[in-house]
Amino acid sequence: MHDLASPSLRVSRSLTQQDYRTLSLASLGGTLEYYDFIIFVFFAAVISDAFFPPTIPEWLRLLQTFGIFAAGNLARPLGGIVMAHFGDMLGRKRMFALSIALMVFPTLGIGLLPDYASIGLWAPIALLCLRILQGVAVGGEVPGAWVFVSEHVPEHRVGYACSLISMGFVGGILLGSLSATLINSFFTPDQVAVWGWRLPFLLGALLGLVAIYLRRWLQETPVFLRMQAEKKLAKEMPLKVVLKNHRAAVVTSMLMTCLLCVTVIVVALMTPTYLQKQLGVTAALALRANSIAIIAMMVGCVIAGWIIDRIGSGWTMLAGSTLLGTMCFIFYSSIVQDTTMLHPLNLCSFYALTGLSVGVVGAIPSALVRSFPPAVRFSGLSFSYNVAYALVGGITPLVISWWLKSNVMALAHYIMIFAAIGIAVGIYLLFLKPKLS
Repeated sequence: MHDLASPSLRVSRSLTQQDYRTLSLASLGGTLEYYDFIIFVFFAAVISDAFFPPTIPEWLRLLQTFGIFAAGNLARPLGGIVMAHFGDMLGRKRMFALSIALMVFPTLGIGLLPDYASIGLWAPIALLCLRILQGVAVGGEVPGAWVFVSEHVPEHRVGYACSLISMGFVGGILLGSLSATLINSFFTPDQVAVWGWRLPFLLGALLGLVAIYLRRWLQETPVFLRMQAEKKLAKEMPLKVVLKNHRAAVVTSMLMTCLLCVTVIVVALMTPTYLQKQLGVTAALALRANSIAIIAMMVGCVIAGWIIDRIGSGWTMLAGSTLLGTMCFIFYSSIVQDTTMLHPLNLCSFYALTGLSVGVVGAIPSALVRSFPPAVRFSGLSFSYNVAYALVGGITPLVISWWLKSNVMALAHYIMIFAAIGIAVGIYLLFLKPKLS
């Protein structure tokens, strides 16, 4: 019987049926967990009415709700760092299973939580605590999933494997968008406000239980088992090793994460509201175009993962970031300057092409995984990814909201700034740190 932990076999072998099973289960679990985390944003307006005093202005209630949403992102580093530490010391599979279990219970709690009218100020306090627990869970899930699958597949298919996981996370956003659309289509606004908004959270908890069951069939990664057998696990705190010996990798990983974070937040989450508020597009059309763009983004993720396995991180970041910045400028400038672009067919088509270009983010996880040695890989990736995501993810909505007051092209210009950073990282990987490619 072949030893899949063997370094030489891992480089040379093809994907097996077991590999595809692992990728399928991990990707599906990621979709369900990210749905649990993201569904909050689609019902922010209703949640603000339910959990904050009716006497305060509506804009302040909504701001406080988005503040609670941001708290979930700010909690990501805590969960990521703690789970990554034990993932490097005790095993990837245990933490991979724990992250989804941690997501189920706060999601169920939000769905069942009494509102402000029932328990007063305890309602927003409890909502904040549950949201922080969700952030802790997703902080371990995202980097854990990338590390887990990358250590199961052959080295020349790491990009493809990580891109499938990224496609799963994007699929969670799509699932959230579709569930919000269905809830608002089948129930009246009053029904949604009273109890309808709870259904997606209860469904998310149920789907999370399914994901927990599915992950029972996953096996520990061959790479970790080999390190354990050869006694090559980190002998001191993994994060300490990362910050001491791999600072350049941390910086480049954080910069790539910033590009990933900004692009997904702006194109997938903020653009539908921008289309409605700034350009007068109907909610139905904006959500339809958004769903099509997210599907295209999922396809783009897989394409980018396939490409990075063939040409390396440097060229993929350089070319992909250039394409991303160009397509975003064309899309946003076109819909602002030419009203015919707001025709349903034109809007959906150009939004889809933009979503396809956003697929470059599907290559970034592979570059992150390859930035750190196996013994501290989970900790290095998790720290870089979660800290960068918490900081940039927290300020992006605020910066763009402020910038839109004076610049209708703020979304495009903001993405282009980070696309330029992506180009710079690509040049760095190609010419100054070629071993990362």
